[in-house]
Amino acid sequence: MRFFDRSVQLATVCTLFIPVFAIAGSDARAQHYADKQIKMIIPSGPGNAYDAYARALSRHLVRHIPGMPTIVNQNMPGASGMTTANWAYNIAPKDGSVIVGITNSVMAEPLYENPSARFEPLKFGLVGSIARQQNVCVTWHSRTVKTIKDAMANEVTVSASGPATNAAVLPRILNALLGTRFKVITGYTTNAERLAVERGEVDGVCGLSWTTIKAASSNWVSNNLINVLIQTGGKPQSDLENVPVFAELVADATNKKIVELLGFPEEMGRPFMMPPGTPSQLLNEIRRAFNVTMRDPQFRADIGRSLLDIDPVSGEAMEQILNRTYSTPKDLVKKAAQLRSAAQ
Repeated sequence: MRFFDRSVQLATVCTLFIPVFAIAGSDARAQHYADKQIKMIIPSGPGNAYDAYARALSRHLVRHIPGMPTIVNQNMPGASGMTTANWAYNIAPKDGSVIVGITNSVMAEPLYENPSARFEPLKFGLVGSIARQQNVCVTWHSRTVKTIKDAMANEVTVSASGPATNAAVLPRILNALLGTRFKVITGYTTNAERLAVERGEVDGVCGLSWTTIKAASSNWVSNNLINVLIQTGGKPQSDLENVPVFAELVADATNKKIVELLGFPEEMGRPFMMPPGTPSQLLNEIRRAFNVTMRDPQFRADIGRSLLDIDPVSGEAMEQILNRTYSTPKDLVKKAAQLRSAAQ
């Protein structure tokens, strides 16, 4: 009986102490961020989807971080996101005061040994992504090319800002692997890429995300002004179920793997991360807050009003994507690099 009493006493003591420890841990986290400021670095200028996602995240993430710090948005455009990635890796404070949005295409540059990429993607503290970013090719409704098969039989002019952008690279890869006849016209600004389609200067655009089109040119979708020829990614998007997926049209097994490798950045969407060396407990706190925000009805309603998509990718899932990608056999990476280079 004494043994039973002693066990009960021990259990009672443990029960009393557990909440104390939990509260102490919560208080410590709250104290770290209380009266602090976090910078949200945005890898583009204002007004595009990267900017819209980051600002929406800032508005709601703060409510789920213990201590409720102030989040200040700062745009850092340059070199298609390379400027931000290099700054975050080499210069940014590592004290938990910085969250960085990084363009997904930049995360592939070290894989292809771009000397301008002065960072190692796997060393970042990966927080998460609000949505995957699958690209599409579209033509204006009045054009004769209305399907991807039509694009194999007829020349299709498409707009792009520069030769290394998705809007220039994707159509050329499609030409190489599917036999399409896209002709890329470069020199447009990001917004003018879409205006050129409306004005009839080009037939369409190929390599913009479906999310961007729905948010920035919503009338294209609501008024059925475009033909969607093809989409990238691993599976059809929910509102594009009848549009063919690029990888599914590639018959050769090696080429299919190359397409999947080239498309890995899209699976990461618009990634948010913290500089390497950020204390793990602070990274985990921001990760937790990010995951809660993704389920937050207020956040989801805010995103919905902006006509943006929500298809979250956790920080842990992003780590798996990067680990898998950066362990790809060298010969396959070389083939992907050659195709990518030729397309530029």
